[in-house]
Amino acid sequence: MELLQLQYFLAVARLEHMTEAARSLHVTQSSLSKTIQRLEEDLGVPLFDRTGRKLRLNVFGSRFLRRAERALFELEQGKQEISDLSSPEHGTIELAVTTASTLPNILREFRKKWPHIQFHVQMLTTQEMITLLHRGEVDFCLSSPPIQGEDIECQIVFIDPIIVSVPKGHRLANRSSVSLKDLKDEWFVGAKRGYRGRDLVDSACKSAGFVPKYVYEGNETARLRDLVEAGIGIAFTPFSAMNSREHIHYLQIEEHELGIEIALFWHKDRYISRAAMEFRKVVVEYFRSLSSGNQSKD
Repeated sequence: MELLQLQYFLAVARLEHMTEAARSLHVTQSSLSKTIQRLEEDLGVPLFDRTGRKLRLNVFGSRFLRRAERALFELEQGKQEISDLSSPEHGTIELAVTTASTLPNILREFRKKWPHIQFHVQMLTTQEMITLLHRGEVDFCLSSPPIQGEDIECQIVFIDPIIVSVPKGHRLANRSSVSLKDLKDEWFVGAKRGYRGRDLVDSACKSAGFVPKYVYEGNETARLRDLVEAGIGIAFTPFSAMNSREHIHYLQIEEHELGIEIALFWHKDRYISRAAMEFRKVVVEYFRSLSSGNQSKD
């Protein structure tokens, strides 16, 4: 059994299509097909049920997939460990996030200490994060809500309070706080349904006796700020995404303590380089300073 066979098998198992797998591996379909056939001959059983070019893992393939993923995971960790030992000042940290609003400040702080470390950041759904964690393809995930799992370490780094942002000149812009009931006639811009913050504030507004009216729904933090500033609508905003723009005013919410748990998590068995461990410290310190800043405003 060869390493190349395992790599090809994983690609076919994940895509369940020979042509697409060959394209992703940059090899010919015939070469890929022959490699999978040799692997099946070595194992003595078929690994896929075939319907034309479409393949589906059978019971043998499903069992073997878990072992193959584990084997390649361990080899990748060994490769990373050797790279870290030979060149600790260089390398790349793989990150996955559900929101990028806090990343610029975090990366800026990290770069002061490790200027030669590069980053590759992906914005993903929670399920996509879990998949990459199990494959060993990311160092850390920064997400809300936290993710649980036997092979996942999770550290809650911040309870992010939700505040209200309004444009300067708005009827509420001269206040420091507002009750949810005072917002029932407002138009909102906000995240789409299914995002943790959106579901949280919709539920709170419902308990206050109204359903928020949204004129815009999206997940781009910068776009939401632009729309608030333009007077298109007001927004429920995480404290961590607050921006000291001249034309936006922020208010605390009275009577309701709305907050989102932000967590940093990683695979328990993934090798953590010295640079990655330093990055984890920077993340924790950054959110600790945010928490202190928020408490000083209370």
